Amino acid sequence: MADAEENPMKKPEPASPLVRGLLASLALLVASPTFAEVEVGITTDMAEFEVRHGDERVMVTRDQDTFATIDLDYAQIARPCPPFCIQPMSLGRGVETLGELEFIDYLRQTTERDDLLIIDSRTPREYRRGTIPGAINIPWDRLHFASGADPDDVRNVLSDRFDVVFDGDFYDFSHAKTLVLFCNGPWCGQSPTNIRTLTNLGYPAERIKWYRGGMQMWHAFGLTTVEGSSAKD
Repeated sequence: MADAEENPMKKPEPASPLVRGLLASLALLVASPTFAEVEVGITTDMAEFEVRHGDERVMVTRDQDTFATIDLDYAQIARPCPPFCIQPMSLGRGVETLGELEFIDYLRQTTERDDLLIIDSRTPREYRRGTIPGAINIPWDRLHFASGADPDDVRNVLSDRFDVVFDGDFYDFSHAKTLVLFCNGPWCGQSPTNIRTLTNLGYPAERIKWYRGGMQMWHAFGLTTVEGSSAKD
């Protein structure tokens, strides 16, 4: 008779390291089904997320080609300074500087918040070539008086897009939207120019966020981009 029948209380032999490893891997896949076919996740518990871009829904992921390299448009490491100078980490008291995950958190909130805007401050041409899903385009010079911005157009942007009230003499920012701005990267001055213009006009600094890494770091992480022409700006 077999040992198990002779001694029913006998403990089974422990599983081999190989079997234990396979079981652990299987448990991980069961616990995180979204990672079953994803090798390159965004975080350990986020494989992808969906955002609204204009009238479309876009799934944001990372490039799954582990041999992929950064887009050549963002591979250049030296540009004339000025104007392409390294930006500071802080643009002013109250303005929050965001890393990728903090920016993604705001990006995900746009599907359920009407008081939040993601703004690509680059030129319309740059925006059309590729932007971050969910971003609208408000070019830096559209708000910059020294670059020829029309005061009436600036006022219209503030009231129509940002929910700022103008009574003929003063701006009322009590219901102003939270703005998250970005441009080409840590060497780009377009979104910093927009942010400084807005704070100089009295826009509450605590309602302005800056994704300093911009398009360069977004590309460096292999995250999804879309053509900007499909969004209503």
